[in-house]
Amino acid sequence: MTSTLWRRLLAEFTGTALLVTAVVSSGIMATTLAPDQVGLQLLANSITTAFALGTLILIFGPVSGAHFNPVVSAADWFLGRRAGTGLTAGYLGAYGAAQILGGVAGAVLAHLMFDLAAIDFAGKERAAWHLWVGEVVATSGLVLLIFALARSGRTSVAPAAVGAYIGAASWFTSSTSFANPAVTIGRAFSDTFAGIAPTSVPGFILAQLAGLAVGVGLLTALYPDAGAAADQVVIPAEPAATGHQGPPTRRVDRRRSPATPPPHSHQTSEEHRGVDKPSVLFVCVHDAGGSQLAAGWLRQLAGDTVEVRSAGSAPARQVDPATAVAMWEVGIDITGQVPTLLRPATAASADIIITIGRRSDFPDFPAGRHENWDLDDPTGLGVEAIRPIRDEIRNRVAQLLGELRRPT
Repeated sequence: MTSTLWRRLLAEFTGTALLVTAVVSSGIMATTLAPDQVGLQLLANSITTAFALGTLILIFGPVSGAHFNPVVSAADWFLGRRAGTGLTAGYLGAYGAAQILGGVAGAVLAHLMFDLAAIDFAGKERAAWHLWVGEVVATSGLVLLIFALARSGRTSVAPAAVGAYIGAASWFTSSTSFANPAVTIGRAFSDTFAGIAPTSVPGFILAQLAGLAVGVGLLTALYPDAGAAADQVVIPAEPAATGHQGPPTRRVDRRRSPATPPPHSHQTSEEHRGVDKPSVLFVCVHDAGGSQLAAGWLRQLAGDTVEVRSAGSAPARQVDPATAVAMWEVGIDITGQVPTLLRPATAASADIIITIGRRSDFPDFPAGRHENWDLDDPTGLGVEAIRPIRDEIRNRVAQLLGELRRPT
C-alpha cells in the first residue's frame, strides 16, 4: 500500500470516526441536559451533526474527498468507472473498510468521553418498513445532492449543503436520516439516544443500498455525464486521490513552428478550405485557456463544417493543464493542441475573429468580422473555477454556430 493511499484511508477513518462521535456524543449530552424532551434532543443532535459534518468535509476533503460513507464511495466508483474517473475498485474496498472501522471507533470515543462502557450494544429496535422508506429517501437525496454539486461545478458549497441536507433530513425522514452504512454500524455499538439495535442494522443498510440505486438512477437521467465529475466528490481531493490520473498527456514536438498546427489538427490551411466552409479564429493572449476552450467546443459542436483555429498574441508553451482537465470532464481532449502565435496572415484569412478577454489586450481587427467576449482568463485557475467559464463559452459557441448556419 502506497503512502498516498494511507493518507486517504487515515482521512476517511478519522473523518468518519469524528462524525459518529459528534452524532453519539450530542445525543448523550442532549438526553442528559433535557431528559424526556425528545424534540429538543433531536434538535440538538441534528444541529450538531450538520455543523460537524460540514466542518469535517472542509478538514479532510482535500486529502480524500471526504466521503465518510460507503454509499458515496460506491456511487463514485460506479458512476466514474466508464469515464475513467472516481475511485478504482481497489480504492473502493479500502475506503469502505476505513469508514466502517472509523464508525465503530467514533462510538467508542464518544462513550469514553462521557465515562460510559467503551462498547455497549444498542437495544433500540428500528426494524419497520416506514423507517426503511425514510432511509431510501434520505440516501437517494444525499447521493443526488453530492453529485449534482460536483457535476455543476459547485463543490465549494458542498460542506454547507451536505451538512444542511443531513440536518434537515433528520427531521423530514421517519428514520432520522442515517443514510450511511458506516455510521449505522458505528451507532449499533452505542445504547444511547443515537443507537440502533444490531438486529435492525441489516434492514437499514439494505434500504440505504436501495437509496443508492435510486440516487444513481436519478443522476443518470438528470446528469447523463455525472461520472465525469466523480473525481470532485464530495470536494476535490489532491491529484491521484482516487487512483485515476486525469486526462492523458501527449508528447508534442516543440521544434515545430508556432504557426504550424499539430498533426491531425482541425487547423487546416486556407488552400484546403472550401468556399462554403466558414473559418473562425479564436484569440486570447496566451492561446492556452479561453481560446482553447472555445476552439474545442466549436470542433465538437460543428464537426468538419467549420474551420476552427486559435492563436495568441503571446502564446504559452502548452495548453493550461487545468483547462485541459475541465474539457476532459465533458469528453473533449485538447491536450494535443499547441498554442500558436497570432500572425497577420492568420487573422486576414479568417471569416470571423473572436477575441476572449479584455478588448484592450488585442490589436484592432476589421469591423464586421470581429467580436470580443469579455470573459475571465481561465489560465492559472483551478478546475472548479474554470467550469463556469467553460460552460459560458459553450453557450456562446453554440449561439455562434447557430448564426453561422442561418441562411443569408
